[in-house]
Amino acid sequence: MKKFQILTLLIGFLVLLSCKNTENDNQKSEISDNSISKEVESPAETIETFGIVIHGGAGTIRKKNMSDSLEAAYKSKLEEAIKAGHDILKNGGDAMDAVTASINIMEDSPLFNAGKGAVFTHEGQNELDASVMDGKTLNAGAVAGVTQIKNPINLAVEVMDNSDHVMLSGKGAQIFAESRGIELVEPDYFYTERRYRSLQRAIKKEKVTLDHDEKVSFVDPFIQDSKFGTVGCVALDKNGNLAAGTSTGGMTNKRWNRIGDSPIIGAGTYANNTTCAVSSTGWGEYFIRGMVAHDISAMMEYKGVSVEEATEEVIQKKLTELGGTGGVIAIDAKGNPSMEFNTKGMYRAHMDADGNLYIGIYGDE
Repeated sequence: MKKFQILTLLIGFLVLLSCKNTENDNQKSEISDNSISKEVESPAETIETFGIVIHGGAGTIRKKNMSDSLEAAYKSKLEEAIKAGHDILKNGGDAMDAVTASINIMEDSPLFNAGKGAVFTHEGQNELDASVMDGKTLNAGAVAGVTQIKNPINLAVEVMDNSDHVMLSGKGAQIFAESRGIELVEPDYFYTERRYRSLQRAIKKEKVTLDHDEKVSFVDPFIQDSKFGTVGCVALDKNGNLAAGTSTGGMTNKRWNRIGDSPIIGAGTYANNTTCAVSSTGWGEYFIRGMVAHDISAMMEYKGVSVEEATEEVIQKKLTELGGTGGVIAIDAKGNPSMEFNTKGMYRAHMDADGNLYIGIYGDE
């Protein structure tokens, strides 16, 4: 009888232990299921930073000299250009693709001194310059003095991606363009009546100056038609890569195949993923002497200052003290933009990752 009681107690204990283990297993399963459910239903959200900035030239741009219709035309074209690049970035595209897309639109517009709207040389020709730089690889490409390239910025990209060189000029650049299938046009494609009249005014002013035995300046881009200028774009993509590009027709009445800062890496264009991307516009000779675009990046790298601090010091202090006029657009590795100039105005626009759009023309905007 005693053995039977002990056996009964032992069996009862085993049954109780089995129920407890089953309950624990069920609890563990429930916890595990809940964890999986939460992970699926509420994945960790990642914030992707990107941004883009463009310019259409800096100079003596005053509202009193601008008609309402012309101002609206500029703002509309700036918006079209920056949205083209922004769409590429928003969809995960490359910064260099965004830069070229935005610049292409401005090159195709007669409003800007690049591509279709390029100014005339003293001899009545159009000589175009452009450059690009990749902030990830520090690779770069540039062209100078081309006369039949519809979109010089595209040729600059080809030089960067498909040649062993950084800069090509003149006839050699055109031969390379033909080998790469770059679109060519007849020289008269670039003709616009407004730019041609600007050349005639410049030549007339030059003659008056000579008649008075005064010093002639062939390097001041703001003497004639000062409301127009070079175009440029800088961008940061979702992969953290920076890119910069600049395209120009140079300055009205230029001689002797003059080349400004726009195709010169470090002066008119610079990009480095560790710091920023920069595109310049203005009196090119001074931007070359000051290596303005690279100087901004160097200040950020060596002094640890922000992109706004660097652009302000370079443009408002260094360039101004040197005697130069113009401006820059820049964007840093975190998407912070800067649009700095020491002239009366600069055509400019910025869009961030949230799609916020800013467009400015005058200095007080």
